[in-house]
Order: sequence, then structure tokens, then C-alpha cells
Amino acid sequence: MAADISFALEAIARQKKLDYLAYFDPLTGLANLTLFQERVEQRIPAAKRDAQQFQVVLLDVDRFRHINETVGRRAGDELIRQIGQRFQNTVRDTDVLAHVAGDRFAIATRNLGAENVAQVIERIMSSVFAAGFQVGGSELRITARAGIAVYPDDGSGVEILLRNAETALEKAKEGGIAYAFYQPEMNARIAQNLILENKLRRALEEEQFVLHYQPKVELKTGRIVGLEALIRWQDPESGLVPPAQFIPLLEATGLIHEVGQWAMQKAMYDYGKWLAGGLNPPRIAVNVSSIQLRRKDFADAVQDVLRRYRGPVIGLDLEITESLIMDDIEGNIQRLRAVKDMGVNIAIDDFGTGYSSLGYLAKLPVDVLKIDRSFIITMGQSQENMTIVSTIISLAHALRLKVVAEGVDSEEQKNTLLELQCDELQGYLFSRPLPAAEVEERWLRPNAHSH
Repeated sequence: MAADISFALEAIARQKKLDYLAYFDPLTGLANLTLFQERVEQRIPAAKRDAQQFQVVLLDVDRFRHINETVGRRAGDELIRQIGQRFQNTVRDTDVLAHVAGDRFAIATRNLGAENVAQVIERIMSSVFAAGFQVGGSELRITARAGIAVYPDDGSGVEILLRNAETALEKAKEGGIAYAFYQPEMNARIAQNLILENKLRRALEEEQFVLHYQPKVELKTGRIVGLEALIRWQDPESGLVPPAQFIPLLEATGLIHEVGQWAMQKAMYDYGKWLAGGLNPPRIAVNVSSIQLRRKDFADAVQDVLRRYRGPVIGLDLEITESLIMDDIEGNIQRLRAVKDMGVNIAIDDFGTGYSSLGYLAKLPVDVLKIDRSFIITMGQSQENMTIVSTIISLAHALRLKVVAEGVDSEEQKNTLLELQCDELQGYLFSRPLPAAEVEERWLRPNAHSH
């Protein structure tokens, strides 16, 4: 009986081991190719249903055969084990990671935009391969290359995605580059973005960014009661670049933190200069990106700007889009309260597009609602949008908030907003955004004309 039990236990242990070896790589403990394919295949129906992309990335260690020949097979195995460990510490929990062959690893990302995947691959490569590996008593410096295939553009099944990632990997090796996409136009777009990213870093260092200011006008009196600061990029090669062409890349690269901080400081510098010159500048509103607001030290960053400013009056407002506030409502209420306690006013931008909960709207420490321009532009042709504008104005006044209408381009829109008792307007009817010197000359000097 003891012999039977012993035999049975051995059989169970052997079966467990066989099951393990069927799905996991014994060298690294990572998923093997079979399990990787199964997990990616399971991911496809949800991605298809939600119309989402994901990427299959194949990574290959450079000159691994040469390493094996030089330091020996055992040391080569140890190197692969260490690389696998670093990958495991670097990729996100939602990514699928596998050791699929001798010197090959595969990663399936979860729903990354194509531009973002390039940055993620660079971050992973840097985390895994920047430092040397201690193998067999010596330090080895290793590099790797990657090929990237995108679901669904480059294949609707895992096998074709892996095959196309392999093709992209060969392209990266031939070109002597760190990574390549299966689609050539994707490589061109990423290369273009990298050039633009480097230009933006240089723009920050060389102070090529400028602020233009668009006035906010009190409807009843025509007086300027505020300015919105808008970032422009004065590129020495191509002139003034509109924000739509560079703000998304600033956000994707994280440069928006530094540029956003610069914008607040520059706005307060101009405000302080106007005050010191005996002028009476209105408050200046600066837009805050979602990337900035999500940071835990957001309130500290604003505090730092005010500490540097050291002026007698704090004339800073912050504009935050409605959808962004709703992302993490409880955390944002705390962060915005901390900022409001510093004497900074808060405006909700693009109101009407983000489906705020009215219960939360009453709790938010805000002073102003800005009606999204899409409603203002169409309210003359659409009774529904006219009703939305009228309702937002009534709601704001009931909550003791001021209302600003954005994108006002015609006298007809202005007169309608006056009837609806909107407080302020902003748009080309009054002025396009202007450089600080023109704002001073045109609106702030005692002899400046008003609208």
C-alpha cells in the first residue's frame, strides 16, 4: 500500500511538472510560447468588441550566440535568467510577458496608442539593458532589438501578429535601430515624432515657447475682466506652431509638466510686470493638462509658482476641462481645494461635454463655468443647443458661479448671450489671442480703447 501511495504521489508530481513545462519556461519561470499564444488569443475578442488596439512585441538579444561562445552555455543561461527577471520587474501587470526561444522574449501590451508604444518600448529597453549584467565573475553590457506588430492592423490572430513582429524585428536588425514597426508608415511617423520631441526639448531649454493672451469681456459693460494664457511655439525654422500640433506630444512625453509649470510662471511674471508698471491687469487663467492634475504634487507645483512670483496680488486662475475633473473626482476635489486656499480661482473649461454629476458640481471648489464653444457656435441653428446654453447659465447662477461663453464670433451670438444673462464672453468678435506687448498696448494702458 505504501508503495502504491508512493507511486501515485510520484505520478502526480510528474504530471504537475509536465503541466508546468507545457506552459512555462524552466529557465526563466516566465510563460513560454504556448501560454503566450493562448493568453493573447484570449485577449482578442475583448479588443475586437471594444475596438481597441494592442501590440505584440518580439525582442531579441544582440549577438547572443557570440556571448555563448565566449563565456559558455551556463553563463549564457544565467544571462537570460537575469534578463527575464528584469523584464518581469519592468512590464505592467496587464502586459503578457514570455520567454519564447533561446534569446527571444515577447510582450503583448494592453491598449496602447501607437505613439505611446514607442515610448513604452524605450522605457522597457532602458530599464532592462541600461545597466550591465554580472555573469560568471564579469560584467556584460547587452543591447537588444524589437519588432512590433499592432492588432488589428497587422493581423487578427496571434500567429500572424508574431510572424509580422518577426518581420519588423528583422527590419530593426538590418537598419541597426532599436525597434521597428511592421508598417513602414508607422516607423516614419514615430521617427517624425522623435525628431519633434527633441525639438520640443530644445524649445524648452532655449525658451522658444511664448504666451499669447485672449481677453475675457464682461458682457454688460464691455470691460476686460480676465485674460486666458495660450501657449504658442515660436519655432526658429517654421515660425509660430499652433498648439494642436505639439500639445499632444508634450503630454505623451511628460514634457507638459515642465511646459505647464513654465506657462504658470510666465503668466505670473507678466502679471507682476504690469502691476509694477502701475497698470491694472485682470486675472490670468492658465490651462492645466490632465497629466499635470493627476500628479500628487500638483498643489505643490502651483505653490512653487506663487512663491517665486512674490507679488502683492495673486492674479492666477486655472482652467481645467470638465471631463478631466470627472476622472478622479475625490482626488481632484482635494487637490483643487488646496490650490483654492492659495487664492487661485478655478474654472471648469469645455463645460457641457464631460457629463458632470450635478451632485459633485456643487461640491467642487470652482468659481467659473466656461461653456464649450461647440454649443455657442451652433446655438443659432440648433434649438437643443440653445436650450443647453440657457440651462448651463441658469445652473451656474443657481450655484453662484460666473459663466463665460467661449468661441463668440458674431454680434448675433453676443446679443443672444446678453438675453440669456451670460456674464462674460471670449472669442474673435472681441479679439484673437495677442502677445503680451500688444495686450498691454491695446487693452491695459490708460489710453487703450475698450470694445
